[in-house]
Amino acid sequence: MSEEILINVTPVETRVALVENGMLQEAYIERTSRKGIVGNIYKGKVVRVLPGMEAAFVDIGLERAAFIHASDVVPSQSNGDEPADTPKTVPDIRSLLREGQSLVVQVTKDPIGTKGARLTTQLSIPSRYLVFMPGVSHVGISQRIEDDTERARLKTLVEEAAAEDPDVQGGYIIRTAAEAASPEDLIGDMAYLHRLSQSIHERIARVQAPAVVYQDLPLFIRTIRDLIRPQTEKVRIDSRESHQRVMEFVEEFVTEFADKVEYYPGERPIFDLYSVEDEIQKALSRKVQLKSGGYVIIDQTEAMTTIDINTGAFVGHRNLEETIFKTNLEAARAISRQLRLRNLGGIIIIDFIDMEDPEHQRQVHRMLEKMLERDHAKTKITGVSELGLVEMTRKRTTESLGQVLCEPCPICDGRGFLKTTETVCYEVFREILRVNRAYDAESYLVMASQSVVDRLLDEESDNVADLETFISKTIRFQVEPFYSQEQYDVVLL
Repeated sequence: MSEEILINVTPVETRVALVENGMLQEAYIERTSRKGIVGNIYKGKVVRVLPGMEAAFVDIGLERAAFIHASDVVPSQSNGDEPADTPKTVPDIRSLLREGQSLVVQVTKDPIGTKGARLTTQLSIPSRYLVFMPGVSHVGISQRIEDDTERARLKTLVEEAAAEDPDVQGGYIIRTAAEAASPEDLIGDMAYLHRLSQSIHERIARVQAPAVVYQDLPLFIRTIRDLIRPQTEKVRIDSRESHQRVMEFVEEFVTEFADKVEYYPGERPIFDLYSVEDEIQKALSRKVQLKSGGYVIIDQTEAMTTIDINTGAFVGHRNLEETIFKTNLEAARAISRQLRLRNLGGIIIIDFIDMEDPEHQRQVHRMLEKMLERDHAKTKITGVSELGLVEMTRKRTTESLGQVLCEPCPICDGRGFLKTTETVCYEVFREILRVNRAYDAESYLVMASQSVVDRLLDEESDNVADLETFISKTIRFQVEPFYSQEQYDVVLL
């Protein structure tokens, strides 16, 4: 599998594209005016404790207070290999926090929509191969490292190295990138994390809440730390200054990838190399066209994301069941890519076309599972329900691509549809009748959009005449070019 990473850096934003076999798979955008804060560590102040929600609001210096649940205040006691759904006893939030208290926290989720940032007191500081967790004693390993021998080797290496320095209090999570890493690489990472942890603790002691204690690396360097893998063929960066900073990072932490990072000086924009711009535009659309002629509809709401599959123009060759099966298989591949590309998180409901054959259901479900294995975000998927639905969750830490690039339509207020001109005309009639009962006027002026006035003077002209006769008043109309289709005013004359 061919994999390339393209990094486009401008003064106002940084964009990263992960391309596999010439097809865009993931896109990351960080704007100078609105950087993501996941991973940042703050010294905050508790502003409100909510016993009814077992949570508290913490002022960390942002526009909206951040949110912390009681379960995120208690240091984790797991050994890193326990199932994520192991039940935990949550203590009373009032026994943990009080208003006005200073608290060192780390952001686990960016502010999304109307919700503030999500926090935890369980700090974690990442490097290339490890994540250091001050105050925790265990060593965990990424579940993506499947070889038992390699897992044992890595765990032993880290445990022995940690035992040699008892002054450092903390545990580790061994990241997927550590697979096949040398002892020198791991020990070097540990030394770097210890120095960084020490500087963070020194800053915590100095600053007054609310204040930033530690900020994660900029996107173009995080990309090298988190996304570059042995199968990555090239990392192309179109900024000479950013390329130089990346090379300094690479030469210090990931020297084995030094020959894969290159500066791209071409006149053609770097995102035009694999039609990345076009793919990003397509990812903002509800409809995803499949090669067979079928299509997928993706609707993102605050509660969940729903995905519907249709055969569309695909009529198949053998029979209906075979047509449905092939469409669902192709859709499963497309959906896994769209989840990554659009960065959709939370609850996701997939409505596959109903399949009668249980074997077809199993194969489609297995295809979806297989494609999701390549996802960097943690996913959990259920089987096909009696209604033919597949329920899944995908860990959400940052805003989706649509939330980053778009805002709700000011005309329809995010509904996605407008009242028809006919509906607005009848609302105008009702408003005139209401005003006529309450006030005494000689005539009325209706101010509305061009399309509504056109209908009032054309298709609804007979109804307007009947209304004028009924109220014994004259009704005039005036086009307001800046009014939306749903806006109107009835003025008394």
